[in-house]
Amino acid sequence: MSALDELYREVILEHYKNPRNHGRLAEPDVATRGHNPLCGDDIEVSLNLEDDVIRDIRFQGKGCSISQASASMLTEAVKGKTTDEARRIVDTFKGMMHGDAISTEGLGDLEALQGVRKYPVRIKCALLAWTTLQEGLDLHAKAAQA
Repeated sequence: MSALDELYREVILEHYKNPRNHGRLAEPDVATRGHNPLCGDDIEVSLNLEDDVIRDIRFQGKGCSISQASASMLTEAVKGKTTDEARRIVDTFKGMMHGDAISTEGLGDLEALQGVRKYPVRIKCALLAWTTLQEGLDLHAKAAQA
């Protein structure tokens, strides 16, 4: 295993063992659940918005170390960001996971999940929280327009 792979593994395990922003908000503005039937991963992402800024975000659920670590990293990446900024981060992360030729500059710990691309079946694990957040933001935007 290369030194970089070992570093990535350590970052993922750290987020899995000590997840950031774990739990559910008492009164979320948005709460969305995602499920991967192929492996059983289940995630709920809840967030509070204020003036289109993600003021607080939490996740809860069960799943493999990759899905849980990715959810933890997601919460750190988007907390305090506007919904538009969060959407750009989601798009960048998804592009990275699909191997698109994009700049990963500024993704920080999220770059550790690049190693998951070596195992295509695990990419959905890494993307579950991200897709769930995106769905929640989409539902919230539609409700605001109604």
